[in-house]
Amino acid sequence: MTAQTYTNPVYPGYFADPFVWQHQGIYYAIGTGPAEAAGQVGEQHQSRVFPLLKSADLAHWESAGRALVRPDSALGDNFWAPEVAYCDGMFYLYYSVGHEDKNHQLRVATSSDPLGPYEDVGHALIDPKTCAFAIDPSPFQDDDGQWYLFYAQDFLDTKNGVRAGTALVVDRLVTMTELAGEPKVILRARHDWQRFLADRPMYGGIYDWHTLEGPCVRKHGDRYYCFYSGGRWETDSYGVDYGVADRVTGPYSDAGNESGPRVLRSVRGRVLGPGHNSIALSPDGQVEYVVYHAWDTGMEARRMCIDLLVWLPEGPRCNGPTSTPQTL
Repeated sequence: MTAQTYTNPVYPGYFADPFVWQHQGIYYAIGTGPAEAAGQVGEQHQSRVFPLLKSADLAHWESAGRALVRPDSALGDNFWAPEVAYCDGMFYLYYSVGHEDKNHQLRVATSSDPLGPYEDVGHALIDPKTCAFAIDPSPFQDDDGQWYLFYAQDFLDTKNGVRAGTALVVDRLVTMTELAGEPKVILRARHDWQRFLADRPMYGGIYDWHTLEGPCVRKHGDRYYCFYSGGRWETDSYGVDYGVADRVTGPYSDAGNESGPRVLRSVRGRVLGPGHNSIALSPDGQVEYVVYHAWDTGMEARRMCIDLLVWLPEGPRCNGPTSTPQTL
């Protein structure tokens, strides 16, 4: 069989926060489109939210419509970072919705078809009155069948060396549409490369704001790896790192990343801000690929890319970002 090749980006259009899954031999991708990112859903897409793609080989993608029937417009026009889980014959679309960079809540919608339409179940996963900003929900099923939801949430404390900002949390899913309400913080920012913005006005104060976001959990061997993106998404500090734990709920450690992200980082003059990854198996099921978005050097769009994930003794690494033809 002739080897397939690909060249990044693997899809020419704006497609941020790419999540890829496989069902019955077909790859599907869902992500944040330009309207969702800019808060213009109300203007451009009255009925459906989140672009969908499909592929037979992970390398060549075509548009497949839009996924989510838009819920109550009062929730906001910014829809970010969707991910899909499949359980007992039903697809569950997890996403956040809100108003610009505030009042973002986690929600879930369901469909019997991978391409939708997905209908919102009618309630937030976390009470917005107790959590004003939660984004990037990422479902993970452990070996025993139990599902968990990883996500990002804001914190203001700076005890024991942590930085104020957005950090990562996990909670158990009682059902696919209900959390246990027992959130556990798993990773906080501790380094300068994770800074989003100095002197940022937030929650009535001024903070040196740091960001960890886009969690993606993979079990490798007997350990759990929580990939995440850190820094400011428009800059070359942004990249993919990870924490590692012996249990799915932690504690996780990302020690060793003091000088920057270890999995993916910008390549000066070629690729800017690679991040917010998911992970997909190759068509033969033998190797894993990191699926991520990256800016072109002109910062015209965040586009979907893929590159090989390599498991080394010192931890996971990616052979990208690449911009030349690669063998799949």
